[in-house]
Amino acid sequence: MLKEEKEKQVFERARDGDRKAVRQLYDRYSSFLAATCARFLPDQGDQKDVLQDGFVKIFSSLDKFDYRGEGSLKAWMRQIVVNECLKVLRKRKRSVPILFEEELKDDVEVEEDTGPPEVEKVPAAVIHEMIKELPDGYRAVFNLFVLEEKNHKEISELLGITESTSASQLYRARMILAKKIKEYLGKVKIKR
Repeated sequence: MLKEEKEKQVFERARDGDRKAVRQLYDRYSSFLAATCARFLPDQGDQKDVLQDGFVKIFSSLDKFDYRGEGSLKAWMRQIVVNECLKVLRKRKRSVPILFEEELKDDVEVEEDTGPPEVEKVPAAVIHEMIKELPDGYRAVFNLFVLEEKNHKEISELLGITESTSASQLYRARMILAKKIKEYLGKVKIKR
């Protein structure tokens, strides 16, 4: 793991065109950024394309980044990759408008909220798979709200949807995930 001082030195060398430093940054952050892509895009081909485009943008923009201490480079890189993922989703929205429309909620059956599921009993990898199975719009809103800590106004601007659509899709995503978690826990109990 690159410590802050070493990270800053590697960043500065990469910014100055040192290929070895560029490779060090790639090796250090590619898994993290690939996981970021996977949160938004279920298709591995899309993930690879976005990761590649993200790194091209990152490495061509290093001179514009102002290093502000440990974590700032990682956060900046993550934001670039998230933005690239959102570009793909917005492009799909134009070609398949229903992905983010309110009407989609009628196509998905969810149970009435019966309280929070026992999430801590479900392995993180299982929850990650459940999130990946959400429809594109639901998954994007859920990830932006829960993991990127964006509010509905910011999400609406990022995705080109209304705030009420964002709120509705977050609610539906949570209900679907709650149902999946309860089903998973029920299967785990039966196996015991």
